[in-house]
Amino acid sequence: MLSTESGAVLTENEEGTDQESSASMTMEDYLHFEEEAFKTPNHGDIVDGIVVRVDPDEVLVDIGAKAEGVISSKELDQIKVYVLQPENEEGNVVLSLRRARAETTWIVAAEKQADGTVIDADVREQNKGGLIVNILGLRGFLPSSQVARAYAGSLESLVGKRIPVKILEVNRKRNRLIVSQKAAEDEDRARKREELFSRLQTGTTVKGTVSGITSYGAFVDIGGADGLIHISELSWDRVSKVTDVLQLGEEVTVKVIKLDPEQTRISLSLRQLQQDPWERLVQSMPVGSIVEGQVTKTKKYGAFLQIMPGIEGLLHISELSWDHVERTEDVLKVGETVQVKVIGIDTARRRISLSLKQLSAPPASLAGARTDQRQDEYPEVEE
Repeated sequence: MLSTESGAVLTENEEGTDQESSASMTMEDYLHFEEEAFKTPNHGDIVDGIVVRVDPDEVLVDIGAKAEGVISSKELDQIKVYVLQPENEEGNVVLSLRRARAETTWIVAAEKQADGTVIDADVREQNKGGLIVNILGLRGFLPSSQVARAYAGSLESLVGKRIPVKILEVNRKRNRLIVSQKAAEDEDRARKREELFSRLQTGTTVKGTVSGITSYGAFVDIGGADGLIHISELSWDRVSKVTDVLQLGEEVTVKVIKLDPEQTRISLSLRQLQQDPWERLVQSMPVGSIVEGQVTKTKKYGAFLQIMPGIEGLLHISELSWDHVERTEDVLKVGETVQVKVIGIDTARRRISLSLKQLSAPPASLAGARTDQRQDEYPEVEE
């Protein structure tokens, strides 16, 4: 007997060689055959073996070497076995180690389903209804309806990838194992959303990607949750359509202006990261300035003119002409550009009053009369 460093005992192999086979070999062929067929294992090698005999104190294993290996009973672990037959013709219980391992895997899969654990699955192939995956060594099915939103239209791109999934159904009798990538994604987003709310504060500036566009605003994915930029918060200018400012998939920097953890709602603003045009107005257009404006709309009480991006002023009907004006449209038309005088600024209420008639001197007949009698009349209507 020979003793190895690991303590395993090797016994000599008593099987003889085939004389007829060896006779047809040269000495060099024979030595090479002997070296390859009965290669002596080295310390640390991991090799395949076949159990050839089990004794009370050891197990004899054939590893294809010059001698068979012995595993001490102290090295043997408790194993699970599957009862194939309670009693055979010899009165023995017929057991299966391979079947036990398979059944144990199904039990583990059922446990993973019960506790909602997210686990990895390898996508093997695509079929008519979805994807075939390998999960825990079992064959599973990922329906197309349960694929993550980002891959809903391109299932083939997932083949060969490892993806996180949750087990939806385990049916051992039918060998049925159904998984969901979408459920795993939703759980991941819920966790990220919770983390996001724990660190976000009103006034924080964050980066995100436009994930949805509606008539009333745009949704932005800021990493775990979607926030809404209302159309009124897109720009200081009037915005008719959201797509005039943002496009789906566009990366943006936004400001958090409101948080509602209970409703998991986040309100965002794009315009509040831009300079307030009223700050520029006060600096560049004081009262008495002559400015150019474009008529944006006409009302019975006057006309609104855009004098700066994001700022409109009211040209009251009484400030259109020194003569009496019956209808605003008799003097100005929408789209027309005219020069006007700034006659009043209310920064607190964000209102500016304009005059067309004060660009010229009043007629002699009005020479002593008040010329600003209607300056403060700014109707309580939308501007």
